Amino acid sequence: MATIRKQFDVPASADAVWAALRDFGAVHDKLATGFVAACALEEGGAVRLVTFANGMQVRERLVTLDEAERRLVYSATGGRATHHNAAAQVVPLGADRCRFVWTTDLLPDAVAPAIEQMMETGARAMQARLTPR
Repeated sequence: MATIRKQFDVPASADAVWAALRDFGAVHDKLATGFVAACALEEGGAVRLVTFANGMQVRERLVTLDEAERRLVYSATGGRATHHNAAAQVVPLGADRCRFVWTTDLLPDAVAPAIEQMMETGARAMQARLTPR
């Protein structure tokens, strides 16, 4: 199983970054603007249909929303992966600084290069969106 991890620091409070991450239905607006083009909630908010800027669509099921740890876990279906599980967590580094950690486990290993490229693009988009202007 391939594991891909992206992390970056944000010059904003952990609470502010967590507020953007935890809004499961607003990933296109509050978190990954430009990387995610659209997001629609399904199944009472437990699933989101994500449309990426490249036109690819996947369904992501919310697995865990841990307020205390500022950690969100989801699984994805669609695309070429037969298994996809991801976690994103916000780690405080001070009053106005935090670290965003995004980890994905997936199968088959052969899709890892494509997913890593998407995650790199997504991480850049999130860092840009989350950085106060």
